Amino acid sequence: MSASRPLWLGGDALGPRLARHTLTLVALALLLLPLADLAVVTRDPWAEITRLAQGLAWPAWGAVETPLHALGLTIAVALWGTLAGVILGFPLALLFARSRLVRAGCAFVRAIHELFWALLFLQVFGLSALTALAALAIPYAGIFAKVYAEILEETPRAPVDALPPGVGRLVRLVYCELPLAWPRLAAYTRYRFECGLRASVLLGFVGLPTLGFQLETAFREGRYHEAGALLWLFYLLIASLPWWSHRRLLPVLLIGGAFLLGPWPAIDGGLVWRFISQDIWPRPLLEGDGAGLLAWLAEVPDLAPAIGNTLLLGLLGTVGSLLVALVMWPLASRHFGNRATRLAGSSLLVFLRSTPELMLAFIFLLLLGPSMLPAWLALALHNGALIAFLVARHADSLTLGMAQLPASGRLAYELLPRVYPSLLALLYYRAEVILRETAILGMLGVATLGYYIDENFQYLMFDIAFLLLLVTAMLNIGVDALSRRLRPRAATSEVGESLA
Repeated sequence: MSASRPLWLGGDALGPRLARHTLTLVALALLLLPLADLAVVTRDPWAEITRLAQGLAWPAWGAVETPLHALGLTIAVALWGTLAGVILGFPLALLFARSRLVRAGCAFVRAIHELFWALLFLQVFGLSALTALAALAIPYAGIFAKVYAEILEETPRAPVDALPPGVGRLVRLVYCELPLAWPRLAAYTRYRFECGLRASVLLGFVGLPTLGFQLETAFREGRYHEAGALLWLFYLLIASLPWWSHRRLLPVLLIGGAFLLGPWPAIDGGLVWRFISQDIWPRPLLEGDGAGLLAWLAEVPDLAPAIGNTLLLGLLGTVGSLLVALVMWPLASRHFGNRATRLAGSSLLVFLRSTPELMLAFIFLLLLGPSMLPAWLALALHNGALIAFLVARHADSLTLGMAQLPASGRLAYELLPRVYPSLLALLYYRAEVILRETAILGMLGVATLGYYIDENFQYLMFDIAFLLLLVTAMLNIGVDALSRRLRPRAATSEVGESLA
């Protein structure tokens, strides 16, 4: 690409297409923006923001009850849930490219958020570690299968081709593919474990006694100083992850975590089978009653507004993430500012990307009141910060050809044209995740599909809740397929490296 023309002027073959993608997304979001409920309905949001800031600045460490047990349980659930996902997902990765059924099954299980899996398993396993582990392991198995298969597929083929004819698949895997792919496999597993920590915290929002349970309780009751202590404890946990999660300590963590996960629930096989085979399915369907099934469908709430709100919030969250990433990635790049400003920018990105969307949305909900605005801010800030962090890391690996340009010139004419394809590809990678998070934000009262899923679980209407889960999964699969088509292919390998 000519360094004298910005990306949005079409400096290369990718330029016009990426510009069209960006303008279409922004224009569509602006067109639909009036349909979104973005009102601030609290009387004095600045007073709440001030109280929250004071709680973060002066945390009440002494008021926190049993933080070490909740912290240990959070780590144990994340560690064992991720390990179970690896054990289930790796064999599926070996079949992923050759089996359409495996690909479809993995797409389905990863399209349903961990919290929805937790709501499902709560009905049979109760508030137990088994519910938490299953809620992480099942979607993570689908994610690991997809990502591991892509990593193995991208390994160089020359060593495999050099093997003698007739060598079996297992030998090729053990002696050629795994040694070459191991660094990327290990790096992605570490990243997924960090995601597991955030997910483990979120499981506290449905009653499991992880760190999130105490966080949710402290925020809801307005005990911001105690909530500040718990938040700092969570950030310290994430920040110290490279030290306490060293591979030499993993056996100790696994053994210690196994003791924290108990006691295990008594499993009634008959109850589990009844739930799977009867409770989640409409009775007319099981009885083959066509007329009764039509009557059952007529009783299902009108899903059009919920689906519309889910897609609208997903679109606004995606565009918001794009704008946040464009603004924030230079804050952490070595090509701009000085050491102090880069440290502040990097710290802000780590703070935002480490805080789960549901937790951010819950905080904004307390500050701004119930509307779509808290959910939009949470989606945009969390995902935008994550994309900005990865784009800044990619930009730092680039060598400037015109270092003498001022900062605005370096940004517009050299760096942005080179990193924007990767930025847009990362955005499309996150689109499926953004829609998954959009659905669960309904648990906070936003009228997305998650609101009705949570409501029907509370009223023990498992058949309708399961139908809504299927609808949510289909939406996520559709968005994932669309994002793969739109993703800049030239940036796919760079994105894979960034995510690993």
